[in-house]
Amino acid sequence: MTVSTSRSRLTHRALWVLQVLLGLFFVLASALPKFWGDPFAVAIFDGIGLGQWLRYAVGALELAGGIGLLVPRFAAPAAAGLVVVMIGATLTQAFVLHGGVLVVTPIVLGLLAAVIAVARRGETRATAV
Repeated sequence: MTVSTSRSRLTHRALWVLQVLLGLFFVLASALPKFWGDPFAVAIFDGIGLGQWLRYAVGALELAGGIGLLVPRFAAPAAAGLVVVMIGATLTQAFVLHGGVLVVTPIVLGLLAAVIAVARRGETRATAV
């Protein structure tokens, strides 16, 4: 086994760990509280001022993205979709909710999703054929 093969296996495993952790976070800690009406989630979307339908829409996108991260064929597009959602969350936190330090969370989550999207893009092409 060469150093390159060893490194690629390590990278592959590290990406899977990241995908599982990020997927579980988006499903369990982000999407599900939006669906069950967690008071914090309700308050945030009240503050946005567009109605609670947006809470359900964002929750559905996060749920789909989180599950998609766990399916090899959908990992890259799911991660790319989550990047878009996190860009929206960052802009909303910064300019609508004036979130201060709360802006950091969607930035970090978006960057982690971007790493997955870029790293897995070739695998999505290979499985789509």
